[in-house]
Amino acid sequence: MEAPPGRERLEQGDILQREESQGKDPAGLPGPSTDRCISSSTTASRFLQVELELNARLRMMSFGKPVRYTYNPLEYAWDTHQCYVDTYCRGGQSILFLGMNPGPFGMAQTGVPFGEVKAVRNWLKITGRVGRPADEHPKRRITGLDCTQSEVSGARFWGFFQELCGEPHNFFRHCFVHNLCPLIFMNDSGKNLTPPELPIVQRDALLSCCDDALCQVVTALGVSLVIGVGKVSEQRARRALAEAGIKVRVEGIMHPSPRNPLANKGWANIVRAKLEELGLLSLLTG
Repeated sequence: MEAPPGRERLEQGDILQREESQGKDPAGLPGPSTDRCISSSTTASRFLQVELELNARLRMMSFGKPVRYTYNPLEYAWDTHQCYVDTYCRGGQSILFLGMNPGPFGMAQTGVPFGEVKAVRNWLKITGRVGRPADEHPKRRITGLDCTQSEVSGARFWGFFQELCGEPHNFFRHCFVHNLCPLIFMNDSGKNLTPPELPIVQRDALLSCCDDALCQVVTALGVSLVIGVGKVSEQRARRALAEAGIKVRVEGIMHPSPRNPLANKGWANIVRAKLEELGLLSLLTG
């Protein structure tokens, strides 16, 4: 999908403006680019604003043991993330696929949900600069779109929809993909920690903010169906939207993680059958 150059990136709110005026480089954010993706639609702008507000809330949080490192790709990979949103977040999309949080070789590198590098570069055609978090684990360096390690979950997710839909337009005509939580957590050894593995007080505070943001995202996008990728995402979405009184259908598909033995036995076939059961297969292949 070609896009005219010359788009200026959305500024990251009053907080970043204050930091920049004080000469700070907040979270290694890349600067504005003059060779970027298309200008933000109204829907994309609303979506990005919700994320910026969530970022501001998350900056106020701290995480103790077992968490040692916390990365937020919506800060240091904002450039590529905004390219993804500007290119593919459109009014009229009815389905939101919802992941949990970034993986170390996916969104943590690219700023795109389930963002396995080859899929992001070659199929989604996302471009942009990626900075680095202030504190990196030596075994979990951020190299952005130059990352050579593939993330299985992302390769399975986007590879499935590439095979099913052919061109990105055929997928994003009806669908968008988002993560509930933008943060990735690691312990001292660099092991990935999911939000449910955090101490309960920290977990509840984090997910409360993320639930609020999800409700705003669903409202901004106007979707009618949220599909949780994995049980945790499905359950969080169902609970958050119901408590907010937002009447949106919530379903789920199996997570493509290699840590899931069933996913290793034919995730694509399982998800294809589920999408057919939900009446969505013809929508994505038509």
